[in-house]
Amino acid sequence: MKKTMISSLVMGITGLLLVFAFSCTSMKKDSQHLSIEYEQFQLDNGLDVILAVDKSDPIVSLAIQYHVGSNREVPGRTGFAHLFEHMMFQESENVGQDQFFKKIQNAGGMLNGGTSNDGTIYFEVIPKNALELALWLESDRMGYMINTVTKQAFANQQNVVQNEKRQTMDNQPYGYTRYIIGKNLYPEGHPYSWTVIGEMEDIFNATVADVKEFHSKYYVPNNATLVLVGDFDPAEASELINKYFGEIPEGEEVNDPQPWSAELETTKLLFHEDNFARAAQINMVWPTVESYHPDSYPLDFFAELVAYGKKAPMYKILVKEKQLTSRSRTYNSSMELAGTFRINITANSGVNLQDIHDAIFESFEMFEEEGISENDLERIKAGLETSYYNSISSVFYKAYQLANYNEYAGDPSFIEKNIELIRAVSIEDINRVYNKYIKDKPYLVTSFVPKGDLDLMVENSVKADVVEESISDATEVSQDVADVEELVRTETILDRSIEPEPGPDPEITIPDIWKDQLSNGMEVYGILHDELPLVQYNIVLKGGHLLDDIDKVGVANLVGELMMEGTKNKTPQELEEEIELLGANISMYTSNQSININVNTLARNFDKTLTLIEEILLEPRWDEEEFELAKTRVINSIKQQQARPNYLANNAFNKLLYKEDHLLAYNTSGTVESVEGIQLQDLKDYYKRYFSPSVAKFHVVGSVSKDEVMTALSALSSSWTSKDVIFPEIEEPGKPAASKIYFVDVPGAKQSVIQIGYLALQRTDPDYYPATVMNYKLGGSFSGILNLVLREEKGFTYGARSGFYGTNITGTFEASSSVRSNTTFESVQIFKESMEAYRDGISKEDLDFTKNALLKSNARRFETLGSLLGMLRAISAYDLPDNYVKLEEEIVRNMTLEAHKALAEKYIVPEQMYYVIVGDAATQLKPLSKIGFGEPILIKD
Repeated sequence: MKKTMISSLVMGITGLLLVFAFSCTSMKKDSQHLSIEYEQFQLDNGLDVILAVDKSDPIVSLAIQYHVGSNREVPGRTGFAHLFEHMMFQESENVGQDQFFKKIQNAGGMLNGGTSNDGTIYFEVIPKNALELALWLESDRMGYMINTVTKQAFANQQNVVQNEKRQTMDNQPYGYTRYIIGKNLYPEGHPYSWTVIGEMEDIFNATVADVKEFHSKYYVPNNATLVLVGDFDPAEASELINKYFGEIPEGEEVNDPQPWSAELETTKLLFHEDNFARAAQINMVWPTVESYHPDSYPLDFFAELVAYGKKAPMYKILVKEKQLTSRSRTYNSSMELAGTFRINITANSGVNLQDIHDAIFESFEMFEEEGISENDLERIKAGLETSYYNSISSVFYKAYQLANYNEYAGDPSFIEKNIELIRAVSIEDINRVYNKYIKDKPYLVTSFVPKGDLDLMVENSVKADVVEESISDATEVSQDVADVEELVRTETILDRSIEPEPGPDPEITIPDIWKDQLSNGMEVYGILHDELPLVQYNIVLKGGHLLDDIDKVGVANLVGELMMEGTKNKTPQELEEEIELLGANISMYTSNQSININVNTLARNFDKTLTLIEEILLEPRWDEEEFELAKTRVINSIKQQQARPNYLANNAFNKLLYKEDHLLAYNTSGTVESVEGIQLQDLKDYYKRYFSPSVAKFHVVGSVSKDEVMTALSALSSSWTSKDVIFPEIEEPGKPAASKIYFVDVPGAKQSVIQIGYLALQRTDPDYYPATVMNYKLGGSFSGILNLVLREEKGFTYGARSGFYGTNITGTFEASSSVRSNTTFESVQIFKESMEAYRDGISKEDLDFTKNALLKSNARRFETLGSLLGMLRAISAYDLPDNYVKLEEEIVRNMTLEAHKALAEKYIVPEQMYYVIVGDAATQLKPLSKIGFGEPILIKD
């Protein structure tokens, strides 16, 4: 099979995602040498197979990459690749309806898939004893699923995909950006001239015959790569792969798409009045090159240098000098056929996009005048090694990237060349590609402006052609198919009707946890995990948003924002560059109950990052100018979030739970009014009162020992003085006496956001984990009742979930979804009736499924540094024993049908919940009075 290069899979230097490499010597002389053996072979039918053994955990990741994305589609049949991805999860000749998710979850695994412009991938991560099950499932849907595609099943997924489009595009601010860019940048008929999800009309008009034709052409073994990474025996795995995939027929030869770059003869200026946007947004796009083209690498560097960091021209001019925006985003996106260089900027409130447009060109002029230093290059390249190790920190990451490199670069170890190409980028290269692709070249501009604010658009823009769906006439494919279609089974040598029996469950070993305490009172928790030369750690300071003054909500959040903006002896730019030169990532954020400092670093730089943390913690700069910029940034973010229906739903829900005079009724960022009233002294006072090692906990995981950690912390132990911190009593309202429906009006909303719930349990309540177990079959997974009814049966939504969210204070039970607007009433009714029925108990089969899914998934629980860090945080925050996972397993094993029913009756109380709906009141409000909770109450956002 002919292989070519792709690169929607290779991201830019910012947030660089490197792919997996084997036998690869690291980039620094003192780095750990990483060598992982793999074997590669091809079946007679053309299926490429790659096996990589990794016995770090008793799990395996299986990934299959098909070389088929939306770039294989033609006008009139757009969205087929993504729609077919959905169909692959329905059923196959030997796997029943909706059983793919259930069987993998029942084995303790997780699975999903994804479609891009250039490819479609399916993956599972499973306990190692379920490997044969996963191979059976994947082979059955590769070779033996198309006969099961009925008109009814297909109609259901057409509706689900249409709802996914509404949720991710039509009902979001700036949701039509990619649509407008693609349609106007590329020539008619170019596969990138439409979005991956496709045109609503094409999705609606697709037929079963269309899908079968698409499957027979592209879903063939000679157009795919299969990868296994994890704990398995290669000889046994090879035998199983031959057994299940070997007899699947090879398809016709599939030729790889060839590069087809966009070309603009003149600059294009377009605008769109956005129903949801609260601030104007500009995109400027230049055609560039396809993935792996030599020029794609310096274009990535240019994007980083021109926009990101305190030294970047766009930051200096647009953010700091002119205060036109709070941040700018630039990136070069190189894909299989073509590439683009894109600038994306959301304006500060009331700012004209013409001013931003002009300031961008001023930034280019500054870039030319100031030039690039060797230090600039080095600070970007410094993060390469850390990003590399992060990208191979799980078996899934390894399998995903291995599959992509093999399928599109033609070699799973192409990473070595890729790293060489990145490190070889020079100052001359960056200047050359800037002059070749950006400077004085035609470009595309999109101006998205709030309804009625046309004066904010770039001058001389013309209206973009966007077809918006009518709420009352939203398309829906009828699922009422009278004819029962008889399944025609394919004759096979192997009896595929026999489902493989999993072997014995792998034994789960809980990582060893060490604990200590500094002389100043800070508690320290650690886990040694030396598979990779990485360390992740955080400091959690108890308090956070709950220590805000009700009259100045948002102070704690601004403390977290400002403390990363320089120190007493380092300017913001100097601090930023020092972190970058270590190849580290240091961030700070505020939650309801804590302020958190997070660090991701190479093990050899652990001490150096800790020295920086000490300086950040003990010597804040409190820069007045940076304070004003931070306030502006937060205020803009709040205003922009107010355009998002999910944000509106959550805000309304919290105010109902806690009432207006409660801190938790407000987002941690505060309100526009509260943030405007905050002074720098308020931050200093908060810091002085509440920053103390007596309320701090240090969690560390990775390739660093207890002795090394405690030695490195000795300076912080002596320099950070402890103090008493007084925490206020938190009033916790109970659940409502009776359910009511509350409606937030978003005129023209294509979907309704539904959020239902009440204050239920603390994380420390003995009933909390049993209640979580009880909820699993209701809405704790894809196979939950809510999702199966609202998505898989009705096709009303892209997904529906429920869960308990407790902490040290009483948290919520919530059930939620986003549904097609004209199904709002029926969807709310389904939520209510499903919860009522759930109180009557579940079947033994459903309870067994719950137990298997929760118990067996623990094999995946301790794989990554992030998951281990989360484990330490849970232990320290809730005073859990080190073996709390084992205690949770006992709760699951001992759960009976009677206990499950009692928990549901106690905590699933649909008659005492808040029902919040965010949608189009003109069409959806009135019918909700028939739900049985009285007249719905219209509330302001």
